[in-house]
Amino acid sequence: MSTAPRSVPETEPPAAPLSVAERLGADTRFTGKGVVAAFLDSGFYAHPDLTQPHSRIHGYVDLIGRTSGVEHLATVDASSWHGMMSSVVAAGNGALSGGRYRSLAPDLGLVLVKVGTLSRVHHDDIARGIEWVLVNRPRYDIRVLNISCGGDYEVSYLEDTLSRFAEAAVRAGIVVVAAVGNNGDRPGYVVPPASVPAVISVGGVNDFGDPALGRLLPYRSSHGPTIDGVQKPEIITLADFIAAPILPGTPTAREAALLATLDATEDQQLSPIIARNRGLFAPLDAVEGRPAYLIRQVIAAGLHDGSVIDEHYKRVDGTSFAAPIVTSVVAQMLEANPRLTPGQVKRLLLKTAERVSGIDVDRQGWGVVRPRQAVEAALTFQGQ
Repeated sequence: MSTAPRSVPETEPPAAPLSVAERLGADTRFTGKGVVAAFLDSGFYAHPDLTQPHSRIHGYVDLIGRTSGVEHLATVDASSWHGMMSSVVAAGNGALSGGRYRSLAPDLGLVLVKVGTLSRVHHDDIARGIEWVLVNRPRYDIRVLNISCGGDYEVSYLEDTLSRFAEAAVRAGIVVVAAVGNNGDRPGYVVPPASVPAVISVGGVNDFGDPALGRLLPYRSSHGPTIDGVQKPEIITLADFIAAPILPGTPTAREAALLATLDATEDQQLSPIIARNRGLFAPLDAVEGRPAYLIRQVIAAGLHDGSVIDEHYKRVDGTSFAAPIVTSVVAQMLEANPRLTPGQVKRLLLKTAERVSGIDVDRQGWGVVRPRQAVEAALTFQGQ
């Protein structure tokens, strides 16, 4: 990713963004094979990009509902979408996109820990999740922990249980990666675990889905200094125009499937298809039987407003999805050099990052993660 000053051309962002690997210039030699990452989130689903042709989900526990077992991931729940998206961004193999939206670590093993509900993830439940990962680290050989959620309030890491558990995880040999949050309009507001010094906190940047467009702008990431005077985030990566899976069986999935079908349908068949699907997407009902050009306008608006790529994927944004990209890079690094400690991983990530001109240092830390350079640095690392 070039960091030269950029103009803003008239070219529109692509309807279907390029993959993260294409946009960041990833090293395809390493796929996270043999590495296991735990994810804390509000819910999860066993998406085909994680389970086909074989499942890479090694374990699942619901600390809210007090259940466990990967069989529970077969049921779609309204709270499943966020964790499903974050885990697929990190470890999906692109099964439903013919490999197009393959992650940087498509062989990464996963342990999924539910710590919230559709409406809320609480500070203390994140702490419980980290504690669970610490206790079960030897059982699953967990090397990385991704946390795409944040606590309820600012607090010093010296006085906070959640923060102490996060630091304990790092001392135990787990690389902890956390989304810094999306409160860029509140400088200095960073909550645990992203505010913890030992944690790799990830902010965002926006290339509008294709580096060739020549636009590289800051995302609305939270940034420090924290309540303890620690500068956060340390690193940034793509946080917008990310392709992520749509939760199957939901109204969004049904709307996306209809819009994708209509977009590829000949004009004369548009109204008959709409008639067979009345009540699924109200704007289409209103133009049934109208001229094709009007129907096409509604289809285009539905795809754009819903950020729909096709029937399986949509465009998402947020540091919740930037953090998993860094997690996938960490998995590549650990595959390349399993001896790396969390401190060494963090150091190499920061040393190989590249500052972006035109973005305040407070917002970007050491700069944009560079996967290829980070993996090469891990591969050749000989130091202490």
